[in-house]
Amino acid sequence: MHKTILITGATDGIGLATAKTLTKLGHRVLLHGRSATKLAQAQKAVAQAANKSDSAIEVFLADLSTMDAVRALVTAVLAKHIHLDVLINNAGIFKTTQPITPDGFDVRFAVNTLAPYLLTQQLLPIIPRQGRVINLSSAAQAPVNLEALVGTVKIADDFTAYAQSKLAITAWSRQLATTLASAGPIIIAVNPGSMLGSKMVQEGFGVQGGDLNIGADILCRAALADEFLDATGKYFDNDAKCFAPPHPDALDSQKSNAIVETIEHLLNPS
Repeated sequence: MHKTILITGATDGIGLATAKTLTKLGHRVLLHGRSATKLAQAQKAVAQAANKSDSAIEVFLADLSTMDAVRALVTAVLAKHIHLDVLINNAGIFKTTQPITPDGFDVRFAVNTLAPYLLTQQLLPIIPRQGRVINLSSAAQAPVNLEALVGTVKIADDFTAYAQSKLAITAWSRQLATTLASAGPIIIAVNPGSMLGSKMVQEGFGVQGGDLNIGADILCRAALADEFLDATGKYFDNDAKCFAPPHPDALDSQKSNAIVETIEHLLNPS
């Protein structure tokens, strides 16, 4: 059965490769991007890969570094869809010359942690119990400084901020899966593979990187395959090619609860 799938950060890298594959398989893929020019290019590339017209590929423009833009994205999606089978929270940022967002957050936490949490929560009403939320984690995970998450403490280097943001999304994935339980949907954190050839890797580490299809293949499996039907709350490490324990802090319910409570306070201060 063909599914409706929203992929954030689908204008290049693993997101674009995943969108091409899923569209070629006949699924209805909704593309998100933050650049109108790159979004139009991605729309054309996905359409060509699937032998479709450009207009057959839906696109949504939003800068996920601001929470108002995330809410506007939700409104735009809900205006067109009453059902979403899969949400792939792929958008991410590592290295930047503007580390602080207009909301006062480190941009890595904003894009990699807060935006996917808010997007997921607000789209839950249209994701069925058997639907799936795939959250992009990473092999790079580091203990979360809650003051840095709030924005009262600045993180000195890009890698530390990125690693903390990826532990945070892994932790809230597990916590939300536990809270929803059998009410669903299935929520899975995935490390798509280390040092794959995305723009993020190329700009952040100055290397060409590996085959993007390694990451795209595991995201497609996580979105569609039966092997993930009982995987809610789990972490899939594509470097190891199996489910594996994430950083110990993501398995610590007290620390994970503190992360989720902080996120909730930031997104719903009243």
